Amino acid sequence: MSPEIHLAQQPEADELLGRSPLALMIGMLLDQQVPMEWAFTGPHTIAERLGKDDLDAHEIAAQDPEAFAALLSQKPAVHRYPGSMAKRIHQLCQYLVDEYDGDPTALWKDAPSGKEVLGRLLALPGFGKQKAQIFLALLGKQYGVCPDGWREAAGPYGEERAYRSAADITGPESLAKVRAHKQELKRAAKAAK
Repeated sequence: MSPEIHLAQQPEADELLGRSPLALMIGMLLDQQVPMEWAFTGPHTIAERLGKDDLDAHEIAAQDPEAFAALLSQKPAVHRYPGSMAKRIHQLCQYLVDEYDGDPTALWKDAPSGKEVLGRLLALPGFGKQKAQIFLALLGKQYGVCPDGWREAAGPYGEERAYRSAADITGPESLAKVRAHKQELKRAAKAAK
């Protein structure tokens, strides 16, 4: 059974995120320098443009990089920076093919600990510490992927009722709380200057 996801705030895109680990991973990769909803709608847009109902790492890795960048650049673009994000998605899928036979769930399904999952996520192209911790928290909080120590490995994003990131969004109310938290962080950073 797939979890009920509300990251894209669009039923078809959220349904894909709930059933497709690769779509979720690509959405997380896209979640930078654009509104979260835009980022997490991206995998659905890519699947539609490929004429598919799901995403496959082998298929994306086999795409001509320029053609894939053009696919992401079609209006409306999948991201604010469609060319660079196409390259990152391509690299991510190639890594998954090379290291995990294209199966994103292999990163966590046999991991003995949250620390191990975090280490595997950190090895992904385009995943720094914060993105890896948020993704680990998202897996634990909404997908039931809870290896020992996952909350600790996810850092502050693993805390219950934290409302810090995409990991905490389960509907419009929690989305508003996450946005308020991010605005507070921006205000604090601005005041510190």
